[in-house]
Amino acid sequence: MNDPFVDRLIDLALDEDLGAAGDVTTQALVPVDAHGKAELWAKEPMVLSGLPVFRRTFERVDPSVTVRLEKADGDETSAKERVATLEGPLRSLLIGERTALNLVQRLSGIATQARQAAKAVAQVPGTKLKVLDTRKTPPGMRGLAKQAVRHGGAHNHRFGLFDGVLIKDNHLAAVGGSIAKALERAKARSPRLVKIEIEVTTLKQLEEAIAHGAHLVLLDNMSDELVRQAVALAKGRVELEVSGGVTLARLPSLATLGVDYVSMGSLTHSARAMDLSLEILNSP
Repeated sequence: MNDPFVDRLIDLALDEDLGAAGDVTTQALVPVDAHGKAELWAKEPMVLSGLPVFRRTFERVDPSVTVRLEKADGDETSAKERVATLEGPLRSLLIGERTALNLVQRLSGIATQARQAAKAVAQVPGTKLKVLDTRKTPPGMRGLAKQAVRHGGAHNHRFGLFDGVLIKDNHLAAVGGSIAKALERAKARSPRLVKIEIEVTTLKQLEEAIAHGAHLVLLDNMSDELVRQAVALAKGRVELEVSGGVTLARLPSLATLGVDYVSMGSLTHSARAMDLSLEILNSP
């Protein structure tokens, strides 16, 4: 974990927490030379993600802090399980505590939700459906959030605006609402190896998208019955993705319909922070 982008994220989080004055509570209470130990505990069942980032946070605070991980990203925990032990200057342990926890708690929440989605699909024998994330990620945490999705067993959609063409309703509005015109422009002006996907809301639009060479078609907010009809209409001519109104409860049903992908913004934008805590073991 020596990613400059992650280091920038950690440093920004520490800067907003410490301000110009630093941790005034710790400075008032804890001697400079105090040494301490701590443990990271999972307080509920979860899928872990962000443990190297947790460790990296303390390295950014103070390289002399030692963090020993007892679990790995992607591991499941029980309701009361130790995940890591820490040792080093007591001030540094206290300074890094909240920033490190904020990261590992949120990332573990994403991984846990992704695992639930992957399991919901896996219960349908023979399905080809893959659960994808979206770009609806916490600002600055795109790479970590998408990694957490993989730790949970789901899959990544495009990383950003730069690695895939996805024509949505506002893009269509910008070109007068014409699917044909949007696809023609995309094919003429996009890098040759970049896939082109377009969002549709009706079967008529789906047929038009296929006719004009879309590589993938996103079926937006369609009912299961419309999705079933869309699969029959596409007949393997184009890959289909379902988005909008996708819940954990709906996934098994979608897995039986023959679509290739479902994308769930909730994997990253609505996952709750999991209950992990850092416990100081001793004091001077």
